[in-house]
Amino acid sequence: MERILVSSCLAGRPVRYDGAAKPVAGGLFERWRAEGRLVPFCPEVSGGLPVPRPPAEIVGGDGGDVLDGTARILTGGGADVTGEFLRGARLALEAARRSSARLALLKEGSPSCGGHRVYDGTFSGTPVPGSGVTTALLRRSGIQVFSEDELDALRARLTELEP
Repeated sequence: MERILVSSCLAGRPVRYDGAAKPVAGGLFERWRAEGRLVPFCPEVSGGLPVPRPPAEIVGGDGGDVLDGTARILTGGGADVTGEFLRGARLALEAARRSSARLALLKEGSPSCGGHRVYDGTFSGTPVPGSGVTTALLRRSGIQVFSEDELDALRARLTELEP
């Protein structure tokens, strides 16, 4: 059975920066949960950040740039939390490998988990194309990442992997 690494906030755990969850509703997600496919993980909390915590954004690029050392992750107050985000990304990859997950379902827009967009680093709420640091590391390691808006695509990929 294919396992799916999933952002803990999508699994209903209150681990987001604001202390909230962003649970995914619906039969497909609940079926995967009941089947034992889901491996909940929060890279930010695992990397050492508290709940709640100040919002953070990638400054100078996206998650791939953070991995390459050319961008940083800062809070609105200017604190550099790049190290915690990198540690969390590495731990997420370890969790995926431990559970043999080749697929991930991660929270769109997050500086850790965003798959298609992150925020521009100005704390103005402006999204830009790009991925979060955990998503970038997982993709570089061969793990396919989907957002909560791509459940049908994830289901299709599961069907391909488990005919």
